[in-house]
Amino acid sequence: MIKKILLGLVAIIAVICILASFQSDDMNVTRSATTTAPPATVFKIVNDFRQWDAWSPWAKKDPAMKKSLEGPPEGVGAIYKWSGNSEVGEGSTTLVESKPDEKIGMKLAFVRPFAGTSDVQFTFTPEGSGTKITWAMQSKKPFIGKIMSMFMDCEKMCGDQFLEGLANLKTLAEAAPKA
Repeated sequence: MIKKILLGLVAIIAVICILASFQSDDMNVTRSATTTAPPATVFKIVNDFRQWDAWSPWAKKDPAMKKSLEGPPEGVGAIYKWSGNSEVGEGSTTLVESKPDEKIGMKLAFVRPFAGTSDVQFTFTPEGSGTKITWAMQSKKPFIGKIMSMFMDCEKMCGDQFLEGLANLKTLAEAAPKA
């Protein structure tokens, strides 16, 4: 009986691994929101790591998270490092591109819960008297990520957090003093 159960478990694991191998290697998450604030206002908030705790959805998930800044506090070369609970993990974000009022590019490096890297972009497109903010992330899925994506919608989970962050960013930008 135990032998049959073990063979059944091995067969289930084998099927899961085979199905996972056919999953896409790429993960792409993109969400957008519109604010009445001008691109310069939104850009200034995102480009400055000292302001991230005011709008980041992850800062609220672990208020005791340890954070540090390296390099300049804003613009290319700025680095934000964090280490927190199981919901936020540990890693760093490095600004690698900063085009005023247009785009910010980042390299996201995770240490835990799983090691990995992602490319992140924020774009700020004038829309009427306001701004369309687009937050996008691209990464390669490791094999364990492919298996996990069979049981949970990682794109939706990240996307929901992006939407929360964009809503917070919108509120912050609209409350900022007018230039």
